[in-house]
Amino acid sequence: MGNTKLGSQSFCPDSPPVIVGYGCAAGGKEAEGPLGARFDHISQDDTFGESSWEKAESRMQDLALKAALGRAGLASDGLDLLLAGDLLNQCIGSSFAARTAAVPYLGLYGACSTMGESLALASLLLGAGYGRHAAAVTSSHFCSAERQYRTPLEYGCQRTPTAQWTATASGAVVLGREGHGPRVTCVTIGIVRDKGIQDANNMGAAMAPAAYDTLRAHFADTGRSPDYYDLIVTGDLGYLGHRIVTDFFARDGVRMDHYDDCGLILFDRERQDVHCGASGCGCSASVLTAHLLPGMEKGLWRRILFCPTGALLSPTSTMQGESIPGICHAVALEGGS
Repeated sequence: MGNTKLGSQSFCPDSPPVIVGYGCAAGGKEAEGPLGARFDHISQDDTFGESSWEKAESRMQDLALKAALGRAGLASDGLDLLLAGDLLNQCIGSSFAARTAAVPYLGLYGACSTMGESLALASLLLGAGYGRHAAAVTSSHFCSAERQYRTPLEYGCQRTPTAQWTATASGAVVLGREGHGPRVTCVTIGIVRDKGIQDANNMGAAMAPAAYDTLRAHFADTGRSPDYYDLIVTGDLGYLGHRIVTDFFARDGVRMDHYDDCGLILFDRERQDVHCGASGCGCSASVLTAHLLPGMEKGLWRRILFCPTGALLSPTSTMQGESIPGICHAVALEGGS
């Protein structure tokens, strides 16, 4: 029992774990988008009844995890591990939510790639026999992210055309050693890539090279072509980043006919005025749990390569004029109920 390493960055569990449950929570703006009817929990109050936006993130994670456990037919004490993270300093959204879960907890930070990172690590741990059930959870909140990374909302700063809208959302996935559902058959762990982008309002361009790099590594390591998958979905690259990745592959002579991005799926760009699309940990997490996994259950897709991306910056690094490193983790989901 263990894991097989393929090439330089990919790992395939000998016993691929199964996604046995999933859940999501989202805010009012997200509910007005194309996926609005599919969220398990929606709150028109952006605090989710809490006294701060940061506490709202913890509440979203709690709601999403409970929905995922409900689908899995488990109580929280049935989990062997909880892997979670968010965008807030010291990941307080996740660690404060973990206080009520009372489950062995691993806090993670992969910026907006955290859903991919947590899914990958949980899959490898279960595949190697370390437990029977694990949960991967993440969240983001527009207001808490703006306050931490950019400017106070009261300032009313005009957003640039390349900017994206941080999703107020959370997603949770429960994986099991056995059960019915999509299996995590392979993960490709990303390498940090930095092409010198310094504009904190241009995340798509900053993260696109990392997405391209991880996808190329996945195809090289596994011997699979893009056509192996019914759908390839990157994280929150948005309109600009999606075009950059598509162009990179076109220059390689590779067609990406079934390629989309979570940042383009969550919102209606024209109607909701989100500029280049959605961003934030909750973007790919909510698209996965409200759209992709239900679609696999319905037979819309049999094979999905889920590739969340993250911009590894901080307010301090931005103020010091540092460029923005990017990361992307790829998770292959195959099969169904």
